[in-house]
Amino acid sequence: MLIIKSYEIAVILCFITMICWGSWANTQKLASKSWSFPLYYWDYSIGVILFSLIFGLTFGSFGENGRSFFDDLNQGSSSSFLNAFLGGVIFNIANLLIVAAISIAGMAVAFPIGIGIALVLGVIVNYIATPIGNPIILFSGVAIVTIAILIDAIAYKRLSINNKATSSKGIIISILGGILMGFFYRFVASSIITNFDSPEPGLLTPYSAVFIFSLGIFISNFLWNTYFMYNPIEGNKLSYSDYITKGNLKLHLIGILGGVIWCIGMSLSMISSEKAGYAISYGLGQGATMVAAAWGVFIWKEFKNAPKGTNKLISVMFCLFILGLTLIIFSRFN
Repeated sequence: MLIIKSYEIAVILCFITMICWGSWANTQKLASKSWSFPLYYWDYSIGVILFSLIFGLTFGSFGENGRSFFDDLNQGSSSSFLNAFLGGVIFNIANLLIVAAISIAGMAVAFPIGIGIALVLGVIVNYIATPIGNPIILFSGVAIVTIAILIDAIAYKRLSINNKATSSKGIIISILGGILMGFFYRFVASSIITNFDSPEPGLLTPYSAVFIFSLGIFISNFLWNTYFMYNPIEGNKLSYSDYITKGNLKLHLIGILGGVIWCIGMSLSMISSEKAGYAISYGLGQGATMVAAAWGVFIWKEFKNAPKGTNKLISVMFCLFILGLTLIIFSRFN
């Protein structure tokens, strides 16, 4: 299997993770308005499985180092399978809860609460489990990135003409989604070998772990996503027949592409974790908010008609993101 040998390469791959995690949602924007998020999300989950399988059969099977994809799946312990699978289940409900919270309370309220909690809690949990890097520099970087996320939310609030009233329900769902999002990565990480060159028996390679994780996403969709289909936050109630009657090849491929893009990021984050450490890999990945903001500013022109002073906020946000991510990177050298 492909093994990353240097921290510098690991950081580059983590930046690709950041780009992927900050870009996948653009595919949902490309879908028609009649193709609601729960329907899109089925194709997204299929895309995650497809790429994880392809990644395992290729990079997870080539070469003499480590353990090949099928050999690894054959020897994995039940606890390793369960942890990776639960990681997918937890990620799935967290993702759907944050989307629901944004629908209820708006981007300016739900996004910084959910993603901010996920970032801080995720780095703390993963650092406690595998303390790699200087904690002062690392958490200083995390704090600065969190401030950047808050500024991003303020910019979106200024952009909104009809700000949604702050909803206690939306805030509670945001908090719950953020907490769950902060833990999913640790479950997957706990199933993965610590020495990629000499894999421990019972544990999984990152390639196998991501595949089992993707199965957790897809299978749990029949519970979590079905609930949101029949109990929508916005719009009309949906059914499984809507997936067939309202969909077409283009819409399905767009959703699958979204899942593939996200899973590329997850896969690269995991194969980088041995050299970077899980806290740094996760922290850099959550810089995806900066990438998503860049799409909004430069491609979708979301702030074209924003009130005066908003552009200064956006400039400060990007500067803080760059500073915070730089500190996270250099925390490994101390």
